[in-house]
Amino acid sequence: MKVRGICGLFVLASVVIGSSARAADDLERTLVINNHQFAPTEIEVPSGVRVKLLIDNQDATAEEFDSPDLRSEKVIPGNSKATVCIGPLAPGEYKFVGEFHEKTAQGRVIVK
Repeated sequence: MKVRGICGLFVLASVVIGSSARAADDLERTLVINNHQFAPTEIEVPSGVRVKLLIDNQDATAEEFDSPDLRSEKVIPGNSKATVCIGPLAPGEYKFVGEFHEKTAQGRVIVK
């Protein structure tokens, strides 16, 4: 009985440590929306890595982060923040737009 308990704890510890290690490997990049534009307009990340995009909408109006290339879309209310997770990605360029202001809110993720 004690052996099962010890094995169970070992398995649980392995899962927790493995999850923490993966989370620590995630990259974070910040995108700011201001005056219906993204800054920066280009984000460079390494291939094969999961990336958290921290989007800070400083405009008073909502914007929708939209990218068919990244298979992601999310509405960010005015004066608020949101997180969008992307990847891991193969090398290339992946476009994104602010769907509510497509003419001015444009950018791309460059994966190397």
